[in-house]
Amino acid sequence: MKSVARAWVCAALLVVGLAGCRGTKPVDVGPAFLQALALPSVGPTRHEARALNGKVVLVSFFATWCFPCLAEMPTLEALQRDYGARGFQVVSVGMDLEGAKVLQPFADHYALRYPVLVADDFMREGQTAFGHIRALPTTVLLDRRGRAVAGWQGVEGHTDVAKAIEKLLTED
Repeated sequence: MKSVARAWVCAALLVVGLAGCRGTKPVDVGPAFLQALALPSVGPTRHEARALNGKVVLVSFFATWCFPCLAEMPTLEALQRDYGARGFQVVSVGMDLEGAKVLQPFADHYALRYPVLVADDFMREGQTAFGHIRALPTTVLLDRRGRAVAGWQGVEGHTDVAKAIEKLLTED
C-alpha cells in the first residue's frame, strides 16, 4: 500500500511540475489519471470514466466563484465542439467545497457540451494522481494512453491549446 501511495505522490509532483510547461516528457502513471476521473457528474452532459479510454482528454479544474475559470468556459466549449468527434473530450472538475449543491445549478444553467464532475474530499486534499491543485483554473492534457503531456495554471489561449490537441489527435 505504501508503494501505491508513494507512486501517486510522485505522479502528483510530476503533474504539478507540468503546470505551465509544454513539450515535456509525458507523465505516465498507468490508468491513475483516468481512474481519478471516476467522479459523479452534474448537469445535462453525463459522464462515464470508462468512456475516456483511448481519447485525448483535457481536464480543467475550476470553481464556480473563479472569474478566470468562467472566462475559460467558451474556449473549452469551442474545443469540445471542434474536436469531440475526433476522439477528444473536455472534462471539468468542480473544486467547490459545497460540491453538487452549487455545481448542479451551475451546470444546469450553462448546459455545457462536456461533463462537469464533482471533486470529492480526496481530490480537494490532493490525494489523487493529479495531486494538490494550487490555483484555479488548472488544466492537464492527457494523451490517448492517459499520460499527462501538458499542464498549465490560469487561462491558456485557444490557439495554443488547439495546437496541442491537434498534435495528439494525429499521433498513433
